[in-house]
Amino acid sequence: GEALAEHRGQDEQDFAEVRVELPINAHIPHEYVPQERLRLAAYKSLADATTDAGVDEVAVELTDRFGPLPDPVAALLAVARFRALARAVGLTEVVVQGPKVRFHPVELPESAQLRLERLYPGTLIRGAVRTIVVPRPMTAPMGGQPVRDTALLDWAAELISAVLPKP
Repeated sequence: GEALAEHRGQDEQDFAEVRVELPINAHIPHEYVPQERLRLAAYKSLADATTDAGVDEVAVELTDRFGPLPDPVAALLAVARFRALARAVGLTEVVVQGPKVRFHPVELPESAQLRLERLYPGTLIRGAVRTIVVPRPMTAPMGGQPVRDTALLDWAAELISAVLPKP
């Protein structure tokens, strides 16, 4: 109904500051939280959680009310933690583009650029648009599949920690 549309608009603003588009099975299943109103409230709480501590609070609340977290909910919490990390270093976009992942905005001193290229071969540094485009990791060097789900989040978090300057 109407309230739902209103809520979605609200969410888009909350999420606008850090757009994370990665292939991750992250959601709150109906079986876990059957009432739509409560599911929406849980999504809203996560959207508002801008720090690890905030995400932890939501995790505790969900566990208290609905029981142990199923995998897609644990993944959703991991996305929220990742979003907090990205926000802390000033990123607004971490988006999969085919075989690569785009991080924006990124401004790196030359030393960090060299380090990025050494640690993540094949990375494109587009200084003019403050963007780096990094090859997505594979499950195996030969004939592997692109890494997805929380393993891809972990990889992206590691890249941020290894290469991006702390504010």
